[in-house]
Amino acid sequence: MKPISILIADDEEEIADLIAIHLEKEGYKVIKVLDGEKAIEVIQTQPIDLLVLDIMMPKMDGYEVTRHVRQQHNMPIIFLSAKTSDFDKVQGLVIGADDYMTKPFAPIELVARVNAQLRRFMKLNHQLPIEDHASLEFGGLVISSEQRTVMLYGEKIDLTPKEFDILLLLASNPKKVYSVENIFQHVWGEAYFEGANTVMVHIRTLRKKLKDDQKKDKLIKTVWGVGYAFNG
Repeated sequence: MKPISILIADDEEEIADLIAIHLEKEGYKVIKVLDGEKAIEVIQTQPIDLLVLDIMMPKMDGYEVTRHVRQQHNMPIIFLSAKTSDFDKVQGLVIGADDYMTKPFAPIELVARVNAQLRRFMKLNHQLPIEDHASLEFGGLVISSEQRTVMLYGEKIDLTPKEFDILLLLASNPKKVYSVENIFQHVWGEAYFEGANTVMVHIRTLRKKLKDDQKKDKLIKTVWGVGYAFNG
């Protein structure tokens, strides 16, 4: 069985080395690069299972790397950045990151988050009970769980992995109301702490991409004081 490969992209070599030491102790294969362009080159030439990504890097920043990666890959991405504002965190998550840690950080916490993201990713891609539904159709909306694609009246809708996971969760059980806490635990695969804003931001961007925010009868219905339900 091949080892799980983790790519660390951070222009602070000391930090990259520190992260590598702790991840290698967990049995992971670690590759280190110091700029965004090199990160893209590695991802295009060899299999990577998870990406630990700094935002402020030379040649190409972490946001741009994430945009490139999300065009073809679903691997978990954890941002590790000195940017600490809520705006930066939300922006990173909306672009396609799965988690966000601020510097300085505790290496043991980063390892725990890496383990959690890999568990969630493996479960979603190999053990999802909703895989029985190869394709879900609601009017002009077609959701393929196998290809992880969404079509709206023949037009492909580009979603981040988390947006897709939320939509698939809700659409697989129409009319069922999911609390914000329930959505967070299903999609992020970890305990719910302060994930309300994260879920709501993803729901908002998901609605916008589906043009659901322009409709009177929304596909994703807000059940005030309870959560969200798919109205298909």
